[in-house]
Amino acid sequence: MSTHRSRILALSLGALLALPLLAQGAEEAAKAAETATPAGKVLGARQSVHPDWFKESFLDIDEDIDEATELGKHLILLLEMNGCPYCARMVEENFAQAPYRDFIQEKFDVIVLNVQGDREVALDAETSLPEKELAQRLGVRYTPTVIFLNAAGEPVARVDGYRNTEDFKRVLDYVATRAYENQTLAEFITSTGTGAYSFRPHPRLQSLTDLSTVKDQPLAVLFEDAQCLACNALHDGHLAAPEVDAALAPFVLVRLDALADTPIITPDGQPTTARDFANTLKITYRPTLVLYDQGREIARIESDLYRYHFVGLLEYVGQRQYQTYPDSPFDYINAKTAERIAAGQDVHITDD
Repeated sequence: MSTHRSRILALSLGALLALPLLAQGAEEAAKAAETATPAGKVLGARQSVHPDWFKESFLDIDEDIDEATELGKHLILLLEMNGCPYCARMVEENFAQAPYRDFIQEKFDVIVLNVQGDREVALDAETSLPEKELAQRLGVRYTPTVIFLNAAGEPVARVDGYRNTEDFKRVLDYVATRAYENQTLAEFITSTGTGAYSFRPHPRLQSLTDLSTVKDQPLAVLFEDAQCLACNALHDGHLAAPEVDAALAPFVLVRLDALADTPIITPDGQPTTARDFANTLKITYRPTLVLYDQGREIARIESDLYRYHFVGLLEYVGQRQYQTYPDSPFDYINAKTAERIAAGQDVHITDD
């Protein structure tokens, strides 16, 4: 089964922006500040501890897929980085200590790759490249990134960034049952969800259906729906915090129900519905916050972030820092971190 696996090179599902890695900012900022006096510290970096049932692979992905298929399993590529707190949390909560870890062992083989690593990864008989180059080809923007492959070596699901255990189990079920053969992940979540979330009020939310009328201010579009498992945590956590409220102040904040057929006009003036807009943006995770300025998407928050990075992404667009740092919001976050360290301040990149 080795004639088709070069298709793994197309694993950039939903990659709208070629952003650097989320956790990389802390490491680079710390290096930039090593010569500063007095110097603060970056606190919160963690190293993943992998369970012993993760597969010891020779990094021949074609062979790994065949072995998984023979056992009736799917292959998971877990791409992470040294010191990444999101990676450590993901491995601990969603694999090593997960209430469904036996299910994962039964249904999946898990291979860990280092997005900054130099080990050679063979994709097929003709293609071999270092881990870090593979990560670039896969469009990895956040660590961890979890990619699910079927027997043909095709990506059937992808998770960018940390997910809570309930959300991650939905993706595992979607892949394990091969629901991807008949429906999208968003459709699967809708069909299997409980609809238990009730939309929460927030003082900054505005009722607006013509998003193209927001011209002089940045626009933040919050996608939620009745199946959202993490929306209550967002409202009770980040959206209730004073520093997040300050970072949201420059924005017009609008919420859309990603499952509703409410007529809207997109920021670039196209008539559509909230549901179709979410599908066009390839949003599979709720809550997702898409940040616009002058009708153009600048960045989005589509994973469970710690407060420091959540605020930094809002500032990147709300303060129009993207004009100074056009390549990546993490260039801005790195600079902000380095400045604080140089001033002798400790920077907590996690909420612990």
